[in-house]
Amino acid sequence: MRINNDIAIEVTNLTKSFGDFVAVDSINFQVKKGEIFGFLGPNGAGKSTTIRMLCGVLKPTSGTGKVAGFDIKTQPEKIKRCIGYMSQKFSLYEDLTVEENIDFFGGIYGLDKEKRKERQKYVIEMAGLTGREKSLVNELSGGWKQRLSLGCAIIHNPEILFLDEPTSGVDPISRRNFWDLIYQVADNGSTVLVTTHYMDEAEHCDRLCLIYRGKIIALGTPYELKGLHYGDLLEIECDPLMEGLEVLEKLDIVQDVALFGATLHVTVEDAQNIIPIIENHLTNENIKIIRIDKIDPSLEDIFVSLIELKEKEKP
Repeated sequence: MRINNDIAIEVTNLTKSFGDFVAVDSINFQVKKGEIFGFLGPNGAGKSTTIRMLCGVLKPTSGTGKVAGFDIKTQPEKIKRCIGYMSQKFSLYEDLTVEENIDFFGGIYGLDKEKRKERQKYVIEMAGLTGREKSLVNELSGGWKQRLSLGCAIIHNPEILFLDEPTSGVDPISRRNFWDLIYQVADNGSTVLVTTHYMDEAEHCDRLCLIYRGKIIALGTPYELKGLHYGDLLEIECDPLMEGLEVLEKLDIVQDVALFGATLHVTVEDAQNIIPIIENHLTNENIKIIRIDKIDPSLEDIFVSLIELKEKEKP
């Protein structure tokens, strides 16, 4: 864990409304220096709106926030000088070469010629782009563009790096390689706040914040969040699948059931005693049971169950 006791980001009752729509609803969290902090949630949950407020480009409706000790309302320009930002939509210039893009962003961040040259060398090596310096960006694959975009975001060695869905649209191998770079950035002293849809990526974060409909519904380490799952979790493969789902939804002994790919994830109080009952009900409904296994809950299981719980609480 790359964590010390200093706070890099502090958010208190932060709210953003657009007319009657509340995009971010009175959220509170802290991010420690050197931490990789994951912001996890579906589209429209409020992740990007939060980042835009923290970067000083969008004023909050109410509440407060500090980034690197600067107030997001009154000191946005100071914040912009000490952060890096990368989004899922690469901000690279397609008709410029790799080194021309790096040089351009170095100028944007106010680096002098000597420092730009030094950092350009670092970015090229970090991104694995040695030998591609003269290549046009539009000739690069999505994975290479992603690495270059990260390099341009950290060319000024920012205290805090915001990554907004940075791995969206790239292949799994490129995503894995990109996370190696994120670790490298954090190990070099930067704080990283990253938003993602991918549950396997969330496992790589030191701590996670789950946000849904503008509200934080859980906060903690991946291990702590997995401890929020109550009862036993069963993975059931049956045929037909949807009919099996409908049968299990009607059983009082089933706390929760959700579709996970080609299987059902079912939460029960006591797997050993309840599995035979489930088997009888499915068999009586002419549903073929291929397998029933007790499994450990994943972060996706936790997230789905928390969202369903919030939906049930709605009036």
